[in-house]
Amino acid sequence: MRKDYLPPSVRPVVWLLVWLLVGGCLSLRTGPNNPIGRPAALPASPSAANASHTWVLEAQGLIGQPSKAPAAHASHLVALPDHPAYALAAFWFAGSKEARPDVRIAMSLWSRQQQTWTAPVWVVDRHSAAAVLGKGLLHLGNPVAWVDQQQRLHVFVVGTGLGGWAAARVLHLRQTSASSSSAAAPAFDVVGQLPLGWLWNLSHLVRHAPLPLADGGMVLPLHFELGGHYPVFAWFSPDGEFQGLRRLTDVGQSLQPAPVAVDGKHWRAYLRTLAPRDKLQVVASTDAGQHWQLQPELNLSHRDSAVASLRLPSGEWMMARNPLERGRTQLLMHHSQNGLDWSPPITLAEGGADSEYSYPAMVWSEDRLWVSYTHLRQGIAWQRWHATPHDKGSP
Repeated sequence: MRKDYLPPSVRPVVWLLVWLLVGGCLSLRTGPNNPIGRPAALPASPSAANASHTWVLEAQGLIGQPSKAPAAHASHLVALPDHPAYALAAFWFAGSKEARPDVRIAMSLWSRQQQTWTAPVWVVDRHSAAAVLGKGLLHLGNPVAWVDQQQRLHVFVVGTGLGGWAAARVLHLRQTSASSSSAAAPAFDVVGQLPLGWLWNLSHLVRHAPLPLADGGMVLPLHFELGGHYPVFAWFSPDGEFQGLRRLTDVGQSLQPAPVAVDGKHWRAYLRTLAPRDKLQVVASTDAGQHWQLQPELNLSHRDSAVASLRLPSGEWMMARNPLERGRTQLLMHHSQNGLDWSPPITLAEGGADSEYSYPAMVWSEDRLWVSYTHLRQGIAWQRWHATPHDKGSP
């Protein structure tokens, strides 16, 4: 008879610890069949970045708020270059206040013909998402959108349960059909939640726009923040199917990575950094995101606020940030030729001690730079900029 070395009451605990260990090891590995490490999409004419020009504010305003939603935050912009009626879409969360049960994800479209934003519509609420997932949700937030090779919009949304933001999941929504000029606004289905962690997928959040890949896929920047903060990057196919991820567990106290491609395989990501750091932190990869290394900090003051970055078709780099000296009461924009040395700041918005202009988003559409950001936590502001060559005059 086989001798039992463990009492029956202890065996379940031992097996639980074994499975936790196995799960932890698996979670830190990316399988050999995961097609990550693919080159990023690059600007069409990067040599044009050396042209001398001045950025000029062309238009600005507020995107309309849904009724009975006095608070708004965390906007995101996505270009719709192949849509006949709309040039871009804006997403944000709105309700009575952040992290309240009535918060929903809102959307507005920029009409090419009317040259204005359409009336906002609701994309998803916690009840409809929870019904599909089969589990309760308390709050929604931080929408991020992307257009796949079939011209379908995908929206990734933070959904929380017990434990608040630190126990959040990332929900995946997909447009029900391809964009159509006859549709007033696209409708979305809840696909599910992203499989980012082996233990209930907890504590993953999304904020910044994806990094487009040369094959039509993308890399979605995320972060983990339960017991610590570090960046995570998830890979998707050209049709929007999840394919794998990389975690940067050796880069602590940083979140909400903002990735930009230097070239196909050399990438850089700017990070929202936490105390005690007071400069903008950077990580870089030279093998298309398979491995990342911490870089010297930029000479730009920063602490605990979201950063937006973008590479333009000209090859120029753009960034929006809140400086440490003013915090979220001032929002600044910079441009750069190499992503390391940045221009003097251009002020996008500023106010008094109780004001807030934060969580910027940037996108290139209609040969213009578009910026959106939280306006006083009461709405979403937008601006449109164009570059004027110096030899044609300055404003």
